[in-house]
Amino acid sequence: MKLTQLFCDVDDFCQTFILEWQKNQITNGEKKRNRPHRMSFSEMITLLVYYHQSGYRTFKWFYQNHVQKHWQSAFPNLLSYHRFIELIPQILGPLTAFMKSRCGTAQGIAFIDSTSLRVCKNIRIPRHKTFVEEAGRGKSSTGWFYGFKLHLIVNDQGEILSFCITPGNVDDRKPVPKLVKSLLGKLFGDRGYISKKLAQLLASQNIQLITTLKKNMKTQVVDAFDQLLLRKRSIIETINDQLKNIFDLEHSRHRSLVNYLSNIVACLVAYSYQEKKPALNLRDADLLPLIINS
Repeated sequence: MKLTQLFCDVDDFCQTFILEWQKNQITNGEKKRNRPHRMSFSEMITLLVYYHQSGYRTFKWFYQNHVQKHWQSAFPNLLSYHRFIELIPQILGPLTAFMKSRCGTAQGIAFIDSTSLRVCKNIRIPRHKTFVEEAGRGKSSTGWFYGFKLHLIVNDQGEILSFCITPGNVDDRKPVPKLVKSLLGKLFGDRGYISKKLAQLLASQNIQLITTLKKNMKTQVVDAFDQLLLRKRSIIETINDQLKNIFDLEHSRHRSLVNYLSNIVACLVAYSYQEKKPALNLRDADLLPLIINS
């Protein structure tokens, strides 16, 4: 991903979004100084997103040893590292809206899954203070953890369609109705999404929920093409793996909830710019009739 391309995309979005966003903010009646910062929101978002594509494992090292040393000419109004961190909460709104604009388009096939976001090792849970009021204990396929969950819906092209973040103890099925508001067609998930009530709710929105079965459940007749897609559900697990191991989604160095959320959203934006995403290549001419007929 080129730095210039990223900045142009972010700046074009911010030019139209920030003015409307500031007009519609709710205030408590107190007059506040609204002097623009030396560094624009577009520049800050660009750096925060590019960090997740840079290969650096800590933002502080990236900012102090790469940005301040080599990109001073590209960012003439560059802030100090500590001042930059202080201002990150102000860009969470525009950053999240930008990610929403980067989401893909539903084309009848979608996959849903959640991934754990640990904020500390289990042995340190009693001593953890940063997210003591927000995080929760949950259980994933790899065991118990303490932190949050990232819920994703992706299409067969590997594009993110919808996302949300919840405490780690929230049931995977709870945020589904909000995540599928703009979807139609078939939604594939694992055993954690088995729910007759949820399936009926989604059916009323023209969404068919298809999940794998538990061992003690009766076998059900499933269309051959749907059975094939259930086996390809690992595409979303591959995306979760890339977010954690390539884009530095999960780490325990955060000391602010807003900055933590900004890091997650910036990571998703960075992934949206990845040229070769995990894909099933179902749009080939020989498979397109199966998609339409199903």
